[in-house]
Amino acid sequence: MHESHVAQWRKRFLADGIDGLDDKQRSGAPEIITNHERLEIVSIATLARDEPDGRETWTYDEICKEANKRGIKISLSHVWNVLSSFDIKPHLVRGWLNRKDDPDFQDRVDDVCGLYLEPPQQAVVYSIDEKTGMQAKEHKYPSRPAQPGAPVREEFEYVRHGTASLMAAFEVHTGDVYGEVIGRNDSQTFCEFLQNIEDRVPKGKKIHIILDNGSSHTSRETQRWLKKHKRFVVHYTPVHASWLNQVELFFSILTRKLLKNNSFDTRNDLVRKLIGWINNYNKTAKPFKWTYAGKPSSI
Repeated sequence: MHESHVAQWRKRFLADGIDGLDDKQRSGAPEIITNHERLEIVSIATLARDEPDGRETWTYDEICKEANKRGIKISLSHVWNVLSSFDIKPHLVRGWLNRKDDPDFQDRVDDVCGLYLEPPQQAVVYSIDEKTGMQAKEHKYPSRPAQPGAPVREEFEYVRHGTASLMAAFEVHTGDVYGEVIGRNDSQTFCEFLQNIEDRVPKGKKIHIILDNGSSHTSRETQRWLKKHKRFVVHYTPVHASWLNQVELFFSILTRKLLKNNSFDTRNDLVRKLIGWINNYNKTAKPFKWTYAGKPSSI
């Protein structure tokens, strides 16, 4: 409670002693359920379920019925009010992941963040990854444009025209993106992509690449290729730490600005618009401002 509320009770105690701590008669209808019953409803909503039909989460209607079974006379709307007062939303589920214990976690984080914050001399830094399974979805009916008081209305039915996958290298300190639409996401394709990067970078410069631990990035074929190409210096992010790879920020922008609400009548249409969007993005590309230093004190 707020301190002013505490002050009010102190004044009542100083004026009337113990009797001043009793609740005064209030206006309005009396409480329908007791505090104990309120807590019983909270207990139901936060109870893990193991139902034979596979249901794992509570609905408000089910909580209301369960409360009535336990002798608590309460309506569905009142259940919602009770849970809302405790900021409990039983219908919402948020995913999370336990990060595996990695003794090299902090060293890898420091290494990657060091590349972002202190660019190496006579070198380029690329953040590389793949965005697979981009769907070429065509809306069955045209969308309706925004109007005063109404947002854009988009038909939810669509036709699938296949998928496309993108392999992208985000140049960390310029913001430029080099991307290729790929047919297969395997070690051979990845090595060919690295070769194209090497051909683009002027001789005499080192090529630092930041990768996650995907199979094509860590395979024997890829490791053999990297040993033969001495210009490349590989920096792997920790497991389940894709947020450290700046190309993921670019993929997020790509999804929001091109893929999310667009319509593609063929797979080739998706590929054409994808490459055109990247080319246009590079005209005004800027590096991301990276502020996370990777030190425990800044977490």
